[in-house]
Amino acid sequence: MAGGEAAMPLLEKKAAVYHEGCPGCAVDRRKALNPGIPYKEFFHIWTIILVSSLPISSLFPFLYFMIRDLHVAKTVEDIGFYAGFVGASYMLGRALTSTAWGMVADRFGRKPVIVFGIFSSFLFNILFGLSVRYWMAISTRFLIGSMNGLLGPIRAYAIEVCRPEHHAIALTLVSTAWATGLTIGPTIGGYLAQPAEKYPKLFPSNSLFRRFPYFLPCLCISGFCFIALISCIWLPETLHNHKTIKEEGQASECLIPHFSDPEELIKHNITSTNKKNLLKNWPLMSSIILFCIVSFDDMAYTEIFSLWAESDRKYGGLSFTSEDVGQVLAILGMDV
Repeated sequence: MAGGEAAMPLLEKKAAVYHEGCPGCAVDRRKALNPGIPYKEFFHIWTIILVSSLPISSLFPFLYFMIRDLHVAKTVEDIGFYAGFVGASYMLGRALTSTAWGMVADRFGRKPVIVFGIFSSFLFNILFGLSVRYWMAISTRFLIGSMNGLLGPIRAYAIEVCRPEHHAIALTLVSTAWATGLTIGPTIGGYLAQPAEKYPKLFPSNSLFRRFPYFLPCLCISGFCFIALISCIWLPETLHNHKTIKEEGQASECLIPHFSDPEELIKHNITSTNKKNLLKNWPLMSSIILFCIVSFDDMAYTEIFSLWAESDRKYGGLSFTSEDVGQVLAILGMDV
């Protein structure tokens, strides 16, 4: 008696329930049937992160020369003052809207936010390259940052699109793509800015790129954004859209059979509690503060170095060209 009954598990793991027409359930079904690494989805994630980082890193090699050519600074010493606002406008827009974009992604899906973010980068990056006024440069950079809120949702997407044993690879892929963008971006900005002066045989003096000397690198990056935008056609949605019971009593009854594994139920309860007390989650908040400090140091170095290196030697600079700065920042990006 005892042998057969004792061998039976006390808690049987229930079969997963998938809802027809739910994109999140379709992704979960695919993960259950295919335990391997989702290479196609990982490639999409890598491409999206890459094009998201290019508008940030491509600006710094030619920011000094752009502010000088806009004739907004009365003296050479004032160029750094005005350049700081252009560089900060992107991050200000991102800081003001990132949380809102995360909420939109949780409500309407990850894919709409990703597609809209790439499209906004495609559009406003072109307009930034066509800037002939200082206010236009600031406003377009601000719109690129505020309308591009895909960095947070794409991290959530990277987790949801693969099985738990591949989560580390997915997050590492995000960091790798970002570092690749920090390497390619300065190279694009450094070598393609002011093409009529650097490559007069290819870009004659009466060409469009003579009038808009910083349009070519922006156009090139928008081309990458367009390719990534087209690839989003094959990007699956991971958000579940089937109805869930909101009441606490009914929710607890429904969760017990679904989370037949006690450890899985405990993890779900911890996650629900952390969502209610997000600002009081001190390990999370300390990680955010630390990340802010590291990001502040990185951005300050990148922008200040570019302005210092491109300043004239009589003002204490290095008289570097945009190509020189692009090469230095590209080498720095390889170490990230």
